[in-house]
Amino acid sequence: MATIPLKPQYGPTLGTLLAPRWHAAPRAVRILARAAAVGLVVLVIAATLALWPATYSHGGSAPFHFSYRGLYRTTPEAGQYVRIDRRAGGRLEDSFAVSPLRLPPYAGGESGELPVYASGYIDRLSGKFRDFVLRGEGKTRVNTVPAYNIFYTARIEGREMYGRDVLLLPERQGVRDGVALEMLTLPSAGVTSPLEVATAGVLERPVETFTIS
Repeated sequence: MATIPLKPQYGPTLGTLLAPRWHAAPRAVRILARAAAVGLVVLVIAATLALWPATYSHGGSAPFHFSYRGLYRTTPEAGQYVRIDRRAGGRLEDSFAVSPLRLPPYAGGESGELPVYASGYIDRLSGKFRDFVLRGEGKTRVNTVPAYNIFYTARIEGREMYGRDVLLLPERQGVRDGVALEMLTLPSAGVTSPLEVATAGVLERPVETFTIS
């Protein structure tokens, strides 16, 4: 490929100035310089990938999608579609999972049925977690879609953690298939009660970007 001629008043180029030194340098030095350049490119690419949000999509009767950063895919528990978490020293600090939800046949709107369904759901949480304590519940919205919050504390891997589960259905008349967002986090300066789970920290992004259809 031909190069564009450089006008004399703009030369010489940096490459022209450095060429004699480059050719005069020992072969080992040139090899090290090339390796350093390659390493720098790899480092930049790795840093970009680390900062770029990951995404997850699922089809089926209640398709959903979300993005996340600072959390890592791990093996889902029985019945879960997906699970991502963050650990330090092998101990859980944050987790976000999505599980299927199926309502029994009902009459009326789904927003009225979710609180009824939540009663049995809370009983199952109580049986699942050690030292489970319900801290609150109530209607909410996830990206404008009506949902239902369940807040609690429980002992996970020997430490008390804050929990928040969100029951969520697509906005379709008579829909019965939805999802449950299951979130756990350690108390921190940004999250001082279960009611603040996913309002700050690494769990905020999955909830903010969560869409269901």
